[in-house]
Amino acid sequence: MERRDNTALQDTHFDLLIIGGGITGAGAARDAARRGLSVLVVDQGDVASGTSSRSSKLVHGGLRYLEQGEVALVFEAVAERWVLQTIAPHLVQPMPFLFPIYDDYRMGLFTINIGMWIYDALSLFRSPKIHKKLSQKKVAIVEPGLLSEGLQGAPLYYDCATDDARLTLETILDAECSGAQIRTHTRVTKLLRKDGRVSGAKLEDQLTGEAAEVSASVVINATGPWTDWTRRLSGEEVRPSLRPTKGIHIVVNASRFSVNHAVVCLHPDDGRVLFAVPWGEQTYVGTTDTDFEGDPNEVCADHSDVKYIIEATNTFFPDAGLSLDDVVSTWAGVRPLISEDGAEDESSVSREHEIYLSDDGMITIAGGKLTTYRRMGAEVVRKAVAVLKELELLPDTLRSSDTQKNPLPGAVSWPASGGLDTLVQQVVEIGEGQIDERTAKLLSDTYGTRSLHIAEQVSAAHALGEPLIEGRPEIAGQVEFAVNSELARTVSDVMIRRTQLFYRDADQGLGAVDKVAAQMAGMLNWTPEQTQKNVSEYRAEVERSRCWRTG
Repeated sequence: MERRDNTALQDTHFDLLIIGGGITGAGAARDAARRGLSVLVVDQGDVASGTSSRSSKLVHGGLRYLEQGEVALVFEAVAERWVLQTIAPHLVQPMPFLFPIYDDYRMGLFTINIGMWIYDALSLFRSPKIHKKLSQKKVAIVEPGLLSEGLQGAPLYYDCATDDARLTLETILDAECSGAQIRTHTRVTKLLRKDGRVSGAKLEDQLTGEAAEVSASVVINATGPWTDWTRRLSGEEVRPSLRPTKGIHIVVNASRFSVNHAVVCLHPDDGRVLFAVPWGEQTYVGTTDTDFEGDPNEVCADHSDVKYIIEATNTFFPDAGLSLDDVVSTWAGVRPLISEDGAEDESSVSREHEIYLSDDGMITIAGGKLTTYRRMGAEVVRKAVAVLKELELLPDTLRSSDTQKNPLPGAVSWPASGGLDTLVQQVVEIGEGQIDERTAKLLSDTYGTRSLHIAEQVSAAHALGEPLIEGRPEIAGQVEFAVNSELARTVSDVMIRRTQLFYRDADQGLGAVDKVAAQMAGMLNWTPEQTQKNVSEYRAEVERSRCWRTG
């Protein structure tokens, strides 16, 4: 398996330059490349290194948006949920949700149940399963740790869980397979102008210092929380368009706190929605929703954030008795919400997106939610196509993207029967005794059918089957695959977004960081100084994520 170099540009002019390798930029790149447009995607960090790997990891319609009257958004989201289950069954998997209703809630069980029927109807009854209304007695059986005092009952309904970082990664890998060029860890230092229009950008590789200059017929700004910063690179004054809000999650071991469903709770202090979500051998709980000022690169969970979530968890699960010592890891992200006049409560700000064309010709897309990324990508590309047509620069070979039909890379050749269970057995068999069932399940859940390629590599080189951390399922073959096939360029790329050891391991992967760095150094020809720099930067990421511990 040869390593692909995502640092060298094969071209210097593109139909589209997409700034931002998060879920929105990835969706746009996939749509555009499949249409036959030449595309360059650049991101100052890794693929999905910003908000797109720090969400609640759910593909859902958003029940609370019904209450806010955003019926169109919910309809679009539940339709996209069905599409994503089809094109990425390994990454978008059905999950049961339980919404306990208590006496002091503003809306009772009857009203919520009506909302559930509307929710199912908006999905054209294509939810993984139709909802049920559970009595208090039944809730105590299916979720025994849940607070029973004042409980009326609970609707049981279905949405989906996902790996947000991998959904973004596979989307951008599919764009690359269709001809897009991807440059990660590459910063736009200046937007170039010609005849009053944005016509390209100056780039700087953050790892090598290499500079480059590219031109583009259309530039798309898909930088999420950095939207206004990117707009200012053209040299014009811009009015702030975003109201950034911070959301954090905590991770605890399931041995300390486990749930059988994704449980939806309303925080006892302010009524904000919280999810307690089963996550394999762990459980995560979130999220907060507070206004954020500052550099999105520096966002982290603080002491009050973590305390806020723990207090709510212990209220709804009285026997949990969670404390700060139970928190294995946290993540924090900045939502790029559209600024709205008169919206006082952060949670009331719309999750709708906006696309606008500036006087200088740059297209900006901001807002939106993970679930609807594919449609958002298609919409912003349609806008770009209209601009290209007006400029008489539209290629004659433009075709349909069909992104709703074509599977993401890990779903290509999906088993006709058995799905993930079939894949697990195939990985075990191909691994020829070098991959146990626990690791095979991890690989299948993570990579889908691409896990078979890793199993083949392990079969050919047994050292790739060695665990990165004794007693855990992650293996050295994942590091090689990340570098060769998944655009990983740093230790942090691998530890945080390719293997999730940053979140999953009791010590956040610190016990494996030297081993991973040594393996990557051999593949990427790092000097000892580069290797140590990668290790130090990862350790700094871990420390920053633990800033809440200092109070």
